[in-house]
Amino acid sequence: MNTKTSIRLDKWLWAARFYKYRRLATDAINGGKIHVNGQRSKPGKDVKIGTTIKISKDQFTWEITVAGINTQRRPAKEAVLLYNETQESYARRQEMVARLCEEKRLYPATRGKPNKKDRRLIHRFKER
Repeated sequence: MNTKTSIRLDKWLWAARFYKYRRLATDAINGGKIHVNGQRSKPGKDVKIGTTIKISKDQFTWEITVAGINTQRRPAKEAVLLYNETQESYARRQEMVARLCEEKRLYPATRGKPNKKDRRLIHRFKER
């Protein structure tokens, strides 16, 4: 971790590995998916240790507190040390993951294009 006291929000989200590219982080911030201390913000907002951030990504929501600042993107094991997630947020995400797994089990995804065996069965069905 660096000795800097603040960093741009989009760069912090990228360094903490919430987004693969800074451009995606910027788009999420501009789209209202990121709230800093309970308010919408801009990508250039300074983030300091102790700042609370709410991140909505896909179907999941993180409520985190900034615990460290790093200007470079480091391995995932180090990126996890940059923030602390609230227990309620973690429990909700785990519940959502369980619910999605259950839905996937109950309603498996349909396959795409039929393979050769499927086409033969379709042709036989149409001939009758």
